[in-house]
Amino acid sequence: MNKTVNINLGGMFFHIDEDAYQKLTRYFDAIKRSLSNSTGQDEIIKDIEMRIAELISEKHSSDKQVINVAELDEIIAVMGQPEDYRIEGDAEPEPINYTATPGRPRKLYRDKDGAMVGGVLAGLGHYFGIDKVWLRIILLVLFFCWGIGLLAYIILWIVMPEAITTAEKLEMRGEPVTIANIERKVREEVETLSQKYRTVSYDKMGNEIRTGVGRAANNAGDAITRVLRILAKIFGAIIVFWAGITLIGMLIALFTFGSSSFIEVPWQNYVDALNYTNLPLFVVALLFFFAVGIPFFILLILGLKLVVRNLRSLGSIVKYALLAVWLISVGILITVGIRQATEVSSEGKTVMKQELALNPGDTVKIRFRYNDYFAKDVDSHHDFQFTQDEAGKELIYSNNVQFTILKAVGTKPYIQIEKQAHGKTLAEARKRSEKINYTFEVQGNQVILDNYLVTDIANKYRDQRVEIFLYLPEGMLIKPDSSVQDYDASDDGFFNLHYSGDYLYKVGANQVKCLDCPADENDWEDVEGADTDTTATTTVTVNADGVRVVKGEKVQTEREFKGLEINEDGIIIKTK
Repeated sequence: MNKTVNINLGGMFFHIDEDAYQKLTRYFDAIKRSLSNSTGQDEIIKDIEMRIAELISEKHSSDKQVINVAELDEIIAVMGQPEDYRIEGDAEPEPINYTATPGRPRKLYRDKDGAMVGGVLAGLGHYFGIDKVWLRIILLVLFFCWGIGLLAYIILWIVMPEAITTAEKLEMRGEPVTIANIERKVREEVETLSQKYRTVSYDKMGNEIRTGVGRAANNAGDAITRVLRILAKIFGAIIVFWAGITLIGMLIALFTFGSSSFIEVPWQNYVDALNYTNLPLFVVALLFFFAVGIPFFILLILGLKLVVRNLRSLGSIVKYALLAVWLISVGILITVGIRQATEVSSEGKTVMKQELALNPGDTVKIRFRYNDYFAKDVDSHHDFQFTQDEAGKELIYSNNVQFTILKAVGTKPYIQIEKQAHGKTLAEARKRSEKINYTFEVQGNQVILDNYLVTDIANKYRDQRVEIFLYLPEGMLIKPDSSVQDYDASDDGFFNLHYSGDYLYKVGANQVKCLDCPADENDWEDVEGADTDTTATTTVTVNADGVRVVKGEKVQTEREFKGLEINEDGIIIKTK
């Protein structure tokens, strides 16, 4: 059993066993000896400590885990041994190549060292391997042509972190974060700083001007950054709020609809009837939750990153897992949607034709009836609902019934009943239409039609409906009652049903004429929804403003008054 030691490395707290601690101490001692004559030794040691702390954090998700010798050996293998890169203090530095190590991904940071304003374009140049000059040209073109360059720059400025430490600057260029590279990078920065001091005496005035301009630009940039960060936090809070509300609502919906597969709920029959694929509802709800919820979860994380700085990333494994789940869910939902559509892609019908034993000299009365077990009156309408008959058998009940009057070819009246339904194939749709139950009867001179249809619940709802075509010979008299108007689908050019009363009609050669409609109605005036407004009145006024009739009706029209003519035929009002 080994003792453990608590250490503070690079500002982070770790538990390490005693053997690993001694090895880590020897490792740092060796580094210090190799850097004994190096410029910037303290900064190099600090950067190495921070990098080792980052590597340890990547291996240990919990601060309660203890670092052992084997794990420390892996980290040292990544960083390298001091004797592998020892450089004499007076040695001439080798030329520096900033090309990233092949296969090593770069990280996106703002490069303030090569910046003109915020270092955004310099950082993008390192990330994509493009000269920052070209990116600046592209930004100017976007700004002057479409005006979007500035907005894009501001957003990237907010989102991209600045490369501050030496390790971050190496990651920005895609270089391995080893001791050798850290030392080299620190030497470069020290050399650059020394070069600036050496050249100050030669170009003191120009340097002061550049320094003043740079300081002013940095101050302005910092002020803009602070304002943008405040706006970003507000925007992030809004995103977090709405994304959170959406996810909570989706969780409630998932539980509500998903539980219907295990618990009997009132809407279960409707769900089963509309579920053409027979896929369990909780599976559909879960797929929908993943397909819609994952994008909102990503938005929630992005909003939190805007609100909380240095928020830990989800990690590559979690990101790829979420992407895989989202793609699978969307793919399955698309497949289910296609199957759902194909289940009702075909329409089939069953046609029944029957001659009616009606006396040509009688007036045929037409009316609809309702079943008082399913409805309370003939005006009660439902596209479809689930109910039970007198024997307790579950049925689908619907008032999807249409009635049309047509002229018969010949002298015999007859009726044609068309039962229609949808299905995956024509044969399946026709088979389903055959299972629709619909009845009518003829009693003397009355044609009595059901205002509903029923079918077994096992047939599911597939837009079942019934169309009734009543063919009447020329010269036959008919009298539809008020119940017909709710189901009439006749062509107004042939039969225009007046809704103001039960009138007598006669079948003509080209249309059905109303024989006893009011004199002030023609065949197309008394149509439901006509654009006239009639009210009772007690005075008579005829002038350019309109017409008002005593003890009759006032007829208001939107037409413009043109003229008035009075002769032996009466009063003729002309309108434009």
